[in-house]
Amino acid sequence: MEADDEMFNQWLGAVNDDIAAAFEPFVLPAGLPVSGTPSYVGYPNQNLPHYAPDARSGPGDAVLSWGRVAEDGVVYVRTADGERRVGAWAAGSPDEALAYYQSTFDGLKAEVDLVAHRLQTGGPSALSPKDALDKIAKLREQVVSANAIGDLEGLATRLDSLAKVAKQRRAENKAANEKLQRQARDAKEALAVEAERLAQSNDWRAAGNRLEALLKMWKAAPRLDGDSDDELWFRMSQARSLFAKRRKHYFAELDAQRAEIRFHKERLIAEAESLSDSRAWNSTAARFRDLMNEWKAAGRVQREIEDDLWKRFKAAMDTFFQARNAVLDERSGAERENLVAKEALAVEAEALLPITDHRAARTVLRSINERWEAIGNVPRDARQRIEGRLHTVERAISDAEATELSWRDPEKRARAEATVEQLRAAIAKLEAQEEKARAAGWEEKAAEAEAAIALRQEWLAEAEKALEENTRRR
Repeated sequence: MEADDEMFNQWLGAVNDDIAAAFEPFVLPAGLPVSGTPSYVGYPNQNLPHYAPDARSGPGDAVLSWGRVAEDGVVYVRTADGERRVGAWAAGSPDEALAYYQSTFDGLKAEVDLVAHRLQTGGPSALSPKDALDKIAKLREQVVSANAIGDLEGLATRLDSLAKVAKQRRAENKAANEKLQRQARDAKEALAVEAERLAQSNDWRAAGNRLEALLKMWKAAPRLDGDSDDELWFRMSQARSLFAKRRKHYFAELDAQRAEIRFHKERLIAEAESLSDSRAWNSTAARFRDLMNEWKAAGRVQREIEDDLWKRFKAAMDTFFQARNAVLDERSGAERENLVAKEALAVEAEALLPITDHRAARTVLRSINERWEAIGNVPRDARQRIEGRLHTVERAISDAEATELSWRDPEKRARAEATVEQLRAAIAKLEAQEEKARAAGWEEKAAEAEAAIALRQEWLAEAEKALEENTRRR
């Protein structure tokens, strides 16, 4: 806008300089008498007669609507307060004098038109209310004291109207700016609040990205008046700094933890590599299981490093277990043959059941056990089943031996004899009660006694059988 003003002023100055240069020989200082024939010049759009006599002037005065050139060469402009001297004309016709002073008025009018245009239009050439008021004030000072002929009071009135428009525009702009400031403050307050909330987040990636987006939104928002912008920015900056410190602390601790995990896994790898060529299959396999459990419990490091560590650890395990599996595969054929032989021995042992002579059965089982141990291992999945069959025969022989030993116990025989005698006495007593009940006609009591007798006779038969067996074995 200032560039536009400068360009217009340069153009207007150039025009005025050209006009002044053309009329300079004819302009005289105020009060210098001149001679010549009066002339009358008006505005083309005013449709005035070329000669307009004025009662206030003498017969030789040249008079126009807004000014005149007196016979003595003095140039006047008419105002509401009367005529005001604006200069003097040294040579040339009065028309040329009036044209010169009218051009000065036209220059002022052009500047007023430009201010009005730029005040009412938008875009890059628009004039701000403040600049407009400054320009209007300067123009008004020029118009009031201008050495020009034209409607200076009308031009001043128009400038006053433009000043009112500029003031109204300034008030509107102020209200709009205040509204914009409130909206901007609310928006920046919301950004600061969200940043303070994100400062406590542990979602480092998402929160960090969001804080970067909030910063861009802050920079895009209008700056607030006064200290409000600095206060909110301080909160925003503090929140971002707090998040950055917490994130830095977290990853520093994480790096320390990962370094410790890596050191622990390097130790596990070293032990695994030292065990990879071991031929103590069972104990080494058990130790590898322990190492694997420690590996899983140790935690993880960065993916690339973790993958490299795992490859080394797994390579050591694979070396051991591949060698172990090769040996076990070689053994498996022999173990299957051993299983066939032991199944034949199991059939031979089961032929001893049921045990009738535990001494002879023990002798045969001893021979079977010797051949069993000489055969060797069988496949692991069949071991419990095949050995269980032999243990069943072993338990049967042991039970038979224990039974024989129990019958040789004198106290046990005495208890068996006492049981037989007690049952016989109880049966005799119940038979007497039954006979007495039937004689008295107590059929119900007689039936109860009869049932009790039958039960005890069964017990007596078992007891007598056991006593007889004990006697026979002795």
